[in-house]
Amino acid sequence: MNVVNFGSLNIDHVYAVDHFCRAGETIHTKSYTQNAGGKGLNQSIAVSRSGQKVHHAGLLGPEGARLAELLSGSGVDLRYLKHTDVPQGHAVIQVQPDGQNCIFLYGGSNQAVTPQEIDEVLMQLNAGDYLLLQNEINSLGTILEKAHARGIRTAFNFAPFDPEDAKTLPLGLLSYLIVNEIEGAGVAGVAEPEAILRTLKERYPGCRVILTLGKAGAAFLGDDGVMVPVPPCPAEVVDTTSAGDTFIGYLFAGLLEGMELKAAMELAGRASAITVSRAGAADSIPFRKELR
Repeated sequence: MNVVNFGSLNIDHVYAVDHFCRAGETIHTKSYTQNAGGKGLNQSIAVSRSGQKVHHAGLLGPEGARLAELLSGSGVDLRYLKHTDVPQGHAVIQVQPDGQNCIFLYGGSNQAVTPQEIDEVLMQLNAGDYLLLQNEINSLGTILEKAHARGIRTAFNFAPFDPEDAKTLPLGLLSYLIVNEIEGAGVAGVAEPEAILRTLKERYPGCRVILTLGKAGAAFLGDDGVMVPVPPCPAEVVDTTSAGDTFIGYLFAGLLEGMELKAAMELAGRASAITVSRAGAADSIPFRKELR
């Protein structure tokens, strides 16, 4: 079974601040670091560090050589990674002392995927293979429709959330939809966790919805329609930047190993607890042996 992550690759510019900068305000930063990031890159590394094989598909800009080196060094297969002259996607991240972050993105190379590149990747996959996606690349609707036509199982992390994308993307074609409370409320139009899960299940009956709840853990609907909570793993929070990406990577590692969904989510929660206890993005994602 193949697992391909068709996802973003970013250079993260991270600033430690006392508080998030407000409109009209100029503040000093406590420190500055430059890290590898992007939800796609982070999730590929998380899958690979969990012990599972994953291929990364996407576009690498002229400044992105170190991103490819990091992926390759983490065991990610790069045969589907292409090069472009479009500037590398990047993120500017503010991190408060409590570990909470505020992020804005420049899409760059991540928004330059062509129909030909989509076809070249999907033609290598067979029915039953997994395709992981996040909302940081272009042409997602086309990718979902073509993947569904080939019988490929698709998992979409709807982050960052965009209300217009919620209206236009064919989410009913998904096998898995992974959202946090804010994203889930944006898609469902309701705010309470169980209501989010029930609304999305009714709207997309063939899709398994997984809701992450930050410090409250995560949840999903069981086959009997009852919400199943997954308690959080205690952690000392330093930086939450890659927590969700770690969760998703380890979640699918567990599913690939044949775990039941709740067990896979518990595994993912333990990995995320290690991630938030460290500073950084991709560098903070743990290896499987650390979970033991």
